[in-house]
Amino acid sequence: MSEESRKHDIEEQHIEKWIPLKERKLNQIKSKLNNLKQQQPQQHSQQQENEQNNATATNTNITNTTTTTTTTTTTTTSSNNDNNFEDEKKPIYQQSQSLLDQKFEMIKKQENKTQRELQQGGTIIENDVNSSNNNNNNGEENKIKEEKRLDMEESDILKSLKTFKPLVSVKDRAKDVIYTDSIKTNWRAPRYILERDEKDHQKVRDQLNIITDGEDIPPPITTFKEMKIPKPVIDVLLEKGIKKPSPIQVQGLPVILSGRDMIGIAYTGSGKTLVFTLPMVLFALEEECKLPIIQGEGPFGLILCPSRELARQTYDLVNSFTNALHKNGGHPQLRTLLAIGGIDLREQEHIFKKGVHMIIATPGRLLDLLNKKKINFKLCKYLGLDEADRLIDLGFEDDIRSVLDNFTNQRQTLLFSATMPKKIQEFARSALVLPVEVNVGRAGAANLNVTQEVEFVKPEAKIVYLLECLQKTPPPVLIFCENKKDVDDIYEYLLLKQVEAVSIHGDKSQDERESAIKAFREGKKDVLVATDVASKGLDFPEIQHVINFDMPREIENYIHRIGRTGRRGNKGVATTFINKNNTESLLLDLKYLLIEAKQKVPPALLEIPDDNQYLQKLQDRNGNTGGGADDDDTKPCEYCDGRGHRLVNCPKLKKQAGPKRDFFGSGGGDW
Repeated sequence: MSEESRKHDIEEQHIEKWIPLKERKLNQIKSKLNNLKQQQPQQHSQQQENEQNNATATNTNITNTTTTTTTTTTTTTSSNNDNNFEDEKKPIYQQSQSLLDQKFEMIKKQENKTQRELQQGGTIIENDVNSSNNNNNNGEENKIKEEKRLDMEESDILKSLKTFKPLVSVKDRAKDVIYTDSIKTNWRAPRYILERDEKDHQKVRDQLNIITDGEDIPPPITTFKEMKIPKPVIDVLLEKGIKKPSPIQVQGLPVILSGRDMIGIAYTGSGKTLVFTLPMVLFALEEECKLPIIQGEGPFGLILCPSRELARQTYDLVNSFTNALHKNGGHPQLRTLLAIGGIDLREQEHIFKKGVHMIIATPGRLLDLLNKKKINFKLCKYLGLDEADRLIDLGFEDDIRSVLDNFTNQRQTLLFSATMPKKIQEFARSALVLPVEVNVGRAGAANLNVTQEVEFVKPEAKIVYLLECLQKTPPPVLIFCENKKDVDDIYEYLLLKQVEAVSIHGDKSQDERESAIKAFREGKKDVLVATDVASKGLDFPEIQHVINFDMPREIENYIHRIGRTGRRGNKGVATTFINKNNTESLLLDLKYLLIEAKQKVPPALLEIPDDNQYLQKLQDRNGNTGGGADDDDTKPCEYCDGRGHRLVNCPKLKKQAGPKRDFFGSGGGDW
């Protein structure tokens, strides 16, 4: 073999090895390109296929030409080179190298084109990513705009709600009287308590989870003896099983005994009633000892309640104190008037003739007595509003103003409730002078001593499932219903099943309601079926189980209902039936309440869609178990304090924006 032939064979081998390698690399690049730009036009893909076919054809031509060159040893025939005789005389290896250069240039051009296509594809993908980011940014911007719009709308609503008349009498408004100092009393805390540092007082508050707000707050006192409570009253408390003050009593009693106005907020069953009744009794006793009242005078103190049953319960507690002071302490007998609907006024004439020291009343009957000139408030300097948020709501607001118009002197005003939204607090402050706010736990929070169980039950299966729920705990059991008809149906059903039960609602007479509550309280009946008339403030210390046959329309009523159990530090169970008839906002309120109280949340509530950030913050902070969050981190409804909706969607606000309730037509439960 000649030297030229050997060189030609070597170059041909290099060509055969080099071309497939470049083709594989080219195919890999094209594959990446196709993956990156799937949305490019089909014609671009077709163009690539044509170019690839041309490249394959060129490879074939090169191979054929190389083969021809191998068999021809002297010249290369070509129709285009007839006039170029010297080119035919070139060595074979030079001609072969020229073909290699041609192939290299062709593949290089193909690579450059592929790179351009890759860049174009990357630009398209980058544009798609930018477009997606722009869409996300637009979504965030729209969300921020919607949030600002809601904030502005809520701000307008709050402004309209704040355009109220101050909660003061007509006389004070006419004379533009503004009180700047609270009422002075003769009570003083023990000297050794007053001499303690403020840090020591705050330490006691922190230990009992007491939050206070106001100027010059009296110190907390942890025993009744240090509060200078008379021994006969302490003995009565011991008989009721109350050995030491509860947190709301530790701070609330010193505040009220000092003569300060107060807003008291604490969970149901925490002992709020004692805080505003006991100081009233001691104040009335002091006034009676100074100068006994005569016919037509009095009262010294007044307490307003939203329902007859709550007024009756408060009246019984006050009487237990006054009777003990008279019989065991030798003090004058104080007379208390119960002014509620359903009681014949002729039976109370003897009280009016002797003079009244204190009145426990519902607004309707109290206004009736004022209009008939049976009583007056010339000597009254003490006013307590029990379940104040209920009383100040639109249903009783006008009645309370009418009552306040009869006051002629400065008074000490107290407001207490388990639920006190900010709107109600701001409204109430118009009636207070240098008020002190005492808060035990978040306003509107559920009692942590109550185990809350929520179950999804179809409407047609509720009454049957009710019997199974009654087996969870021993009696007594309290069943709440939203409608009076449901109360009657359940009562009849339980009687058929041989269950000892009684029932109360607004359509029953006062005697029927009182006898039912008495039988249930004394243990003669195991089950009490009731509407919300029994949910506000009634104290049944031994209640083991509360069953909500249906979810109330407002979350506040739910809190009051389950608060009938778990009282005085005892444990209790609350079972609630929910179904598809409940609104999403109400169920979201319930979900947040359960999470905050570290209760189990049923799947039916977890599946409800919600974009409120409050739930996520609770879960992030507490490991999906709940457990509370600062108010600053939340966006609750500022009208009802519900956590599952905004102010613009508040069901309570929408309800109260409509026509006022006809209390007489609805049975007169609060009259």
